[in-house]
Amino acid sequence: MKSIHTFVHRFNNPDFGILLIRLAFGLVFINAGWMKITSMDTTIQSFGTLGFSPFLAYFVAWAELIGGVAFIVGIFSRYAGIILTIIMVVAVKILFVKGFSLAHGGYEFPLVAMLGSLAIVTFGSGAYSLARMLKRR
Repeated sequence: MKSIHTFVHRFNNPDFGILLIRLAFGLVFINAGWMKITSMDTTIQSFGTLGFSPFLAYFVAWAELIGGVAFIVGIFSRYAGIILTIIMVVAVKILFVKGFSLAHGGYEFPLVAMLGSLAIVTFGSGAYSLARMLKRR
């Protein structure tokens, strides 16, 4: 058991963990934003059925795409995280009536995306980021 403990602690690198979180959620948000942007008519219609304006459909689509890029690159990550967290809070609220399960159209996925975004808000970009690289100069 002690050898497993030693092995695991050799990989202790919180900044690398933050990078992995940024990459995972960045890819997810880029994909979600890109899917909305490339089918904007459907996105606007879908937002309309929920009572939201076309402006909000454009805002969410571009916020997800640009926010995902910000996560991956590691610049303005906290600001992007705040915006994406708010978007996901609304998504959780909308899907709450369907229950938790993703299989039934529930709020499982938006909840995970919300918590991931919130984690990036609290951690920041970490050492492996464009923000840190620019700060050093």
